Parts: sequence; C-alpha cells; structure tokens
Amino acid sequence: MKDTFQFEIKFCRSILKRDPENIATLEMLAGYCTRAGQIDEGLALDRKIVHLDPENAIGHYNLACSLAIKNRKREAIDCLRTAMEKGYRDFDWLMEDPDLTTIHGEPEFSALVSEYKTHS
Repeated sequence: MKDTFQFEIKFCRSILKRDPENIATLEMLAGYCTRAGQIDEGLALDRKIVHLDPENAIGHYNLACSLAIKNRKREAIDCLRTAMEKGYRDFDWLMEDPDLTTIHGEPEFSALVSEYKTHS
C-alpha cells in the first residue's frame, strides 16, 4: 500500500507549493493520503480545510471520517454534527461509509442521524 496514490499525492503537493490554500487540491490530497494509509497527514489536511473554509460541510464530514478512523469517537460525532449543521445530508452514504464504522454503533451517532433525517 506504500506506493498506492504516490503519483497523485506528489502531484497535489506540487500544486499546493504554488497555491497552499487551494481547497479542492487540499481535499484531494487529504483523500489520497487517507487511502494510502497516511492517516495523520489526512487528518491534518482535513483540519486545515475546515480552518480555511469553516462553512464547508463536506470538509467537516471528511474531518469526522478522519477522526473516526483514529477512533476519536466523540470528536468525530461532534464534527459530523457540524457537517450536518452546515448542510450535509447524504444519509445513505453516511450509513455505509466505512470510514465511520467506529461510530456507527454509538447511540450519539444514531440520535444525530435521526435528528437530522427528521428535519430533512
């Protein structure tokens, strides 16, 4: 898995050298890093994205995913709540997303999903 996505990671990093706050590139790089097993870097990038673009619902969702992968359940659920407050509503994916497996069984997760499904 070490070599997986290395071309894409290198390419994104080269873009970010010229434009370090390019949200789209940061999002791609975060995803590639996470899928390549570079979880800590993916998490750091997700944090940077929500810092640069605090209204970005997908950014908060991806941060929740990174935190869930790290088994930081409380923080993941809090970020997921923020994502929903910002407008995230893909409930089908939310329930299937393997990145969120560690929180799928949490009562707070179920309550959060129920709360926002009711308001959708």
